[in-house]
Amino acid sequence: MSTSLYAQRRARLAAQLGPDGIAIIPTAPERQRNRDSEFLFRFDSYFHYLCGFCEPNAWLVITSEGHSTLFCNPKDLEREIWDGIRLGPEAAPAALGVDAAFSVAELEQRLPKLLENKAAVWYPFATHTGLESRIDTWLKAVRARVRFGALCPQAQRDLCGPLDEMRLIKDAHEIAMMRRAAQISAGAHVRAMQLCARMLREKQDVREYHLDAELLHEFRRHGSQYPAYGSIVAAGANACVLHYRADNAPIRDGELVLIDAGCELDGYASDITRSFPANGKFSGPQRALYELVLASQEAAIAATQPGARFTDPHEATVKVLTQGMLDLGLLDRNQVGTLEDAIEHRHYFAHYMHRTSHWIGMDVHDCGSYVEPSEIGQISERRDPLSGETLQNRPSRILRPGMALTIEPGLYVRPSDHIPREFWNIGIRIEDDAIVTADGCELITRDVPVAANAIEALMRG
Repeated sequence: MSTSLYAQRRARLAAQLGPDGIAIIPTAPERQRNRDSEFLFRFDSYFHYLCGFCEPNAWLVITSEGHSTLFCNPKDLEREIWDGIRLGPEAAPAALGVDAAFSVAELEQRLPKLLENKAAVWYPFATHTGLESRIDTWLKAVRARVRFGALCPQAQRDLCGPLDEMRLIKDAHEIAMMRRAAQISAGAHVRAMQLCARMLREKQDVREYHLDAELLHEFRRHGSQYPAYGSIVAAGANACVLHYRADNAPIRDGELVLIDAGCELDGYASDITRSFPANGKFSGPQRALYELVLASQEAAIAATQPGARFTDPHEATVKVLTQGMLDLGLLDRNQVGTLEDAIEHRHYFAHYMHRTSHWIGMDVHDCGSYVEPSEIGQISERRDPLSGETLQNRPSRILRPGMALTIEPGLYVRPSDHIPREFWNIGIRIEDDAIVTADGCELITRDVPVAANAIEALMRG
């Protein structure tokens, strides 16, 4: 990506720092996996959003005047033999478009000088362990110079606020990257679904990890750096565990399989869930529940449009799902009452216990407030019928073009004497990624089929 786009982002942020403001943003730390082996490094999203630099052990400093300074690892030929080529501070200004760059070894010396005579210091609160203490140390060094006429920042501000608002609306580059990540992930789902049916037809032993391997293969084959999150491959009753991880459970003929998986490409996530018959053919009860979840998703998609509230897709989903639960006998009308009663008292929660959407972008659960900023002072109270707690409600976010969110209704039926046996141990979730547009939303993950008949046709191939 052109360095000019990062420069534009830094300039937009600088304009929000106020007179004599300064922002400090570290990248993520390297994390030890065991002994002398580290986890694969992944940069901090805020940091990368502002400069595009992928190396560890780096810091970015931005002033309200728009001046940007990078601290990074220096060139070191011996370490580069082991860990790879470093950009180094000498090459960083030209390569990244920052105004100045220094060795990270100079951080402790230079930060107090950069903080001198600033009115406010901004940094992301509660995101980096120990960051507050380091800033306190630098401020202490500044305060020690007040007798020489230095001014110490009088305010500390949370940088997450302005950055979250910036990242919530995706620009054209981000949307293009998310489309590509979604395309790769959709191809991985197709590959896993077809493999599952083929292995069963050939009487092979099929395990969850076989499908997980197909996902990973397709992600990397098309240039994705890693999965956006731990892939869920859940066979049979395992699909009723919301955060189940791909394991070694057998996939049996006649079961449903739920795959929730997406790749990350150049810092942008995708997030797709499909539920499908392992052998390629839905049974009657499986299809009935599947069609219900799909109908609820279509209702949510219709509700995802500019001017709507973030909660509108969820409310549309709940209405369709709850009616279906009553019609199919998952909820007993004699016990829960009418549709309105079942929704008001959250009886649907027994089979649908998560929200329908979350923001998506650089992080799979991306940053951004779910409360409408212009209405944040409007508070109402309600009593939660399940917990009995009194909860405070604030107006939900108004959807605007460029926002990106998932739409993922589900239905999870565990064994119970009050539920028809043919529905036991069926877990279904259908998830797509949506970009809010001027007149609705664009689903960027539909390269993998979603209709029951289309899934069966795909798996026959």
